[in-house]
Amino acid sequence: MIVDHRTYTLRPGAVPDLMKIYDGKYREIQSSILGKPIGWFYTEFGPLNQWIHLWAYEDFADRERRRKQLVANSEWGGYIAQARPLMVSQENKLLIAAPFTKL
Repeated sequence: MIVDHRTYTLRPGAVPDLMKIYDGKYREIQSSILGKPIGWFYTEFGPLNQWIHLWAYEDFADRERRRKQLVANSEWGGYIAQARPLMVSQENKLLIAAPFTKL
């Protein structure tokens, strides 16, 4: 299993705005394609104005297939158009689960 750890740094104060855009329709679209997320988080201490998503996949091929489906979804493009103006940067990390990890 791998975990896609996605960190979005947003304009100051924009985390609630992005969560409002995302929750509902776009969260449902993304979850229906990518599968069940580990969770969504935002920072309170340390680097602020960050929104973090954690998604589990069977392997890199599973992630690649699902991400391509998401990008090809025409409705998902509506989210990207609204979200990009709020974003400053994005960082992705792919984490490999230890053999004894159970999610």
